[in-house]
Amino acid sequence: MRTKQAAERDRARKGMLAGDERYYPARDKGPARKFARDWVDSRRLPSQYFLPFSLLILLATWVPWPMAVRAQVLGYVITIGWPIMMIGVLFTSVFVAWKVKRLVVEKLPDESVRGVGFYAAMRALQIRKLRFPPPQVLPGGKPVPAKK
Repeated sequence: MRTKQAAERDRARKGMLAGDERYYPARDKGPARKFARDWVDSRRLPSQYFLPFSLLILLATWVPWPMAVRAQVLGYVITIGWPIMMIGVLFTSVFVAWKVKRLVVEKLPDESVRGVGFYAAMRALQIRKLRFPPPQVLPGGKPVPAKK
């Protein structure tokens, strides 16, 4: 029974990575969600750099700078870096949610837009290589080449 379950999980994982929507969790299924994924994946958005920028800021605060430099670095990071990053993420998320909902209503009139904007905004926050389901389009809209 365990080997059968393990084989089923492995088949489902391979199906998800291959882009087979039958194996996706319920939150990722449907044409509206696919449209939102492809729209976000086909663009480079400022919010996708949120996590790397946060890590960079965190590392900058841990570097053992001399005291005078440390106070300046922390001051700039706290008073300039974080607010700019947070405002950028907020505006990008609101824009992505609004734009995707509007486009789904135009292109897929029979589909529900409930949750699609939030779904797209959360996907835009993720690092591209760590997105799940994996991106099916490259920035610019070209399909992702098949892996060998």
